[in-house]
Amino acid sequence: MLKINFRNFLLDKQAISDIIYKHIFANKQTLNEQFCLSENTIGYFYIDNVLPEQLALECAKVFPKPEEMKLLKSIKEYKHISAQMDKHHQLLEDVTYAFQNKKIVKLIGEICNISSLVPDDSLYAGGLSLMAKGNFLNPHLDNSHDAERKRWRVLNLLYYVTPNWKQQNGGHLELWPNGPKNEPIELVSRFNRLIVMATHSSSWHSVNKVTVDDCRCCISNYYFSDNALRETDKFHVTKFRGRPNQTVTNLLLDCDASLRMLVRKIFKKGVRKNPHIYKKK
Repeated sequence: MLKINFRNFLLDKQAISDIIYKHIFANKQTLNEQFCLSENTIGYFYIDNVLPEQLALECAKVFPKPEEMKLLKSIKEYKHISAQMDKHHQLLEDVTYAFQNKKIVKLIGEICNISSLVPDDSLYAGGLSLMAKGNFLNPHLDNSHDAERKRWRVLNLLYYVTPNWKQQNGGHLELWPNGPKNEPIELVSRFNRLIVMATHSSSWHSVNKVTVDDCRCCISNYYFSDNALRETDKFHVTKFRGRPNQTVTNLLLDCDASLRMLVRKIFKKGVRKNPHIYKKK
């Protein structure tokens, strides 16, 4: 069992979960109010100082370098990812799975008015992500389901660990409550901040371009459910589009999404499994 001595106290895997739970529970009412205010478009809430500062700093210190992660680079996105947690420091795996603790999952479900949430042990499309200078993520809708197409993807949890990350640095989450043809809401990727956002057929989101010679690091999880968030939700693959001024990019990405949807109508689980999962030994 991992134990880390931070000044005068010991933290193991369960202790990390307990700290997260207590901090979120202490702010439960405020977070619920925050989520409800945005629930009709893209529900979200954020909370700062999720972990003791020294522990969050340690997460940043041991975060893998870009060359130790898989690079995704296209007109859709430009970022570094990894779900193979045993290739990295044990602390990062413990913090990642701390957000899958049953008490925390239930608590976040109560805040977001969602029952019967299920965390994803395989980290399908979750885990670690890093954005260096010039990296970005275009407006998109997440795949509506899990890897086996059995449950609906309903919540996205993003925990940021880069110290002193400023608004002018870029690399921030953008929500598009009125669709990707309109203006987004920017949520700053502040150090030691957790952002929880709803995922459904209208939850367009993106990450704006990193503008500094530094890396923005994030630990992410998805929660799933047997029920979609909205009655109108239908199965869809991950769908990207350009920003409002990127007409050609929009056309190309619309064609890409249409083609991949056609493939999924023929092959329900796709022609190959998404490799972005934690393959445990």
